Amino acid sequence: MKTRRLLIASFVFLAAGVGLFFGYCNGTAGFSAGYPMSGTSLKLDITTTGYPALSGLLLTLIGSLLLVICVIAAVVAEIRSPGSKAKSEKLPDVA
Repeated sequence: MKTRRLLIASFVFLAAGVGLFFGYCNGTAGFSAGYPMSGTSLKLDITTTGYPALSGLLLTLIGSLLLVICVIAAVVAEIRSPGSKAKSEKLPDVA
């Protein structure tokens, strides 16, 4: 199974979902550095309401599911038995 199409589809769905979340959000971001390092903090307040929130969540979930399927398909394609590849790559006999 070729996983390129699944990978492209998962990227498109994830990008669209995250784009909707951040494109229609209202919020703030803050970063403060402190000494010692445990005093450093990053705060993100993101609020997305309405249809972009619903469709963004749905697209992100579909993209994540496609990405998991793509990874499983790639692993299965890599661990196939060596005999099946050797048979398919065998050259035909020439008389």
